[in-house]
Order: sequence, then C-alpha cells, then structure tokens
Amino acid sequence: MAGPTIVVVEDENSLRSDMVEYLSSCGFDAIGARDGTELDRLLQTRSAAIVILDVNLPDEDGFKIAARLRDGHGAGIIMVTARSSTVDRVVGLEIGADAYLVKPVELRELEAQVKSLLRRLSERAAESAAQSTNGAASVDTAGDGVDEARWSLDPTEWSLTNPAGVRISLTSMEMKLTSLLAAQARKPATRDQISQALYNRRWNPEDRSIDTVVGRLRHKVEGAIGGPAPLKSVHGVGYVFSAPIRVIGAAQG
Repeated sequence: MAGPTIVVVEDENSLRSDMVEYLSSCGFDAIGARDGTELDRLLQTRSAAIVILDVNLPDEDGFKIAARLRDGHGAGIIMVTARSSTVDRVVGLEIGADAYLVKPVELRELEAQVKSLLRRLSERAAESAAQSTNGAASVDTAGDGVDEARWSLDPTEWSLTNPAGVRISLTSMEMKLTSLLAAQARKPATRDQISQALYNRRWNPEDRSIDTVVGRLRHKVEGAIGGPAPLKSVHGVGYVFSAPIRVIGAAQG
C-alpha cells in the first residue's frame, strides 16, 4: 500500500521525474505536476500530504502558489528552487513554506525533509484534535483578564505606550499597522489584511514593504523598552502583537 501522497511541482521534466521516481521508491505515493494549473487539477480529485514546489514555474510564481495552498489546503509545503538569496528564503518561509531547499538538492536530503515534515504535520494534527476536545477554553482570551497589563495606543498623539509608561512615537504607517494589530486583539493579522490597511491593495508575495514596516516598528519598540517587542511573526499567516493594546478613546468591552 502506497504511503502519503506527495506532489512534485517542477517544470523541468527530468528533475521532476527523478524526484517522483525516488520518492516512489521510498514508499510514497509520488505524483508529478508541471505547473500550478496541473497542481490545481490534481488537488480537485486528490488530497496531498506534501507539495514540493519550484518557484520559477511557467504559469504562476511558486510563491503565489504557496500562499494559495497555505490559505486553502492543509498540505505541507517544501520549496525546491534555484533561487538562493536570503530574501527569497525569507519570503518562502514567511508565506508558509515548511522548508526551503536550494537546487541542486540531494534526493536523500529531500527524503529526510519529507519524513521530518510528515512527523511535524502529524504532531500538529494531534495537537489540534486535543484542543478541539478540550473546548474553547485554550483559545486566546485577550481582554478577559482585567488585571493584565496593557499597552496603550493614542491615535491623536500617534504614540504607543508600554505598561511601564515608556512612550513610543509612531509614523503614519506604523500607526496604521499598530491600529490593525490592536483591533485583532492578539489574533494574527494576515499579510493581506496588513497590505489593505497600509496600502489599500491586496498583498503580493514578492512585495517586501510590509516586512520593512514591521521590522522598523519592532526595532523602534525594542530600542525604546530595552527588550524584545511583543510583535511576532506567525508562520504562514502574518504578524501578531501578543500583548493586549488599549486604544485611547475607543469604547472598551
């Protein structure tokens, strides 16, 4: 009986065949797809445990495909590409790829990454099932604890103040970002939400402007408070401000 289904999306025929043949010999149900269109057609009739994805594809950029997969499928994502820059790696991983390998890749290393990711996916599924069994009590409880220290956001002064009273002046973009994160109440804001809030446009996976704004805000906060900022990256989603924020002048629930 074949193992978990692995889809290899690669437009170079010989490399795609090599990966499919090798993974099949390892006991996986490996299938090849030349581009995003073939992948979509496959996923209409089959469920994939992992998608191995090239970036430079003929019909659609692999980063965009990864973003679509992360939003609409539960498959793990391993990017295998010739694009080796740090920026490309960061984009791939922050979009939601679980691993990023640079060509030429050793097939034994690819096998090891697949097996490692399958273990992680199994652990995630078990954790999700346990949380569902335990009910909603383990879900975010932002705003429930009246004694919890809060940050304060002042829209009139364009400033953010930490619980110790350290005041941080914000730029227009930083104010928009922080206002969105405050409204999320410690739930992650997606990159598309952030792009809409900052620029009134949908997010493009190759656009690094969001990360620039987030990075500047994080650096500014950490410099002011002398420690790590509660502004965190959420793998495959976007960003979250992990501490509660009270917006001055807003009605409090």
